[in-house]
Amino acid sequence: MKNLPPEALQQVASYFQTLAEPTRLRILNLLREGEHNVGELAQLCGYTAANVSRHLSLMTQQGFVTRESRGTSVYYRIADASVYALCDLVCDNIARQYERSVKNQQAIFTRGDDAA
Repeated sequence: MKNLPPEALQQVASYFQTLAEPTRLRILNLLREGEHNVGELAQLCGYTAANVSRHLSLMTQQGFVTRESRGTSVYYRIADASVYALCDLVCDNIARQYERSVKNQQAIFTRGDDAA
């Protein structure tokens, strides 16, 4: 990151902004299982097809997914699976932080019971 020009840093920021939306993360997670069309993704997510389509459009622009037309449907799949390595790294870190937080809260609660 330290040698990137400002324009490239802006692209990095856009990349992370795309990942900063829970709906898009859910769609990416579903695409991990294989390709889907908008209707399938909408049904699996519980969102409208229009909403899913907007998210997929942005993810296509950012290079996360590719699209392929087949008859009247458009199927989406992951363009670069390295996004999963990044997401797994972040999710694992957050899971560890959550576990530490829960343990700390339990320790505080237990000490509070002992004091009573």
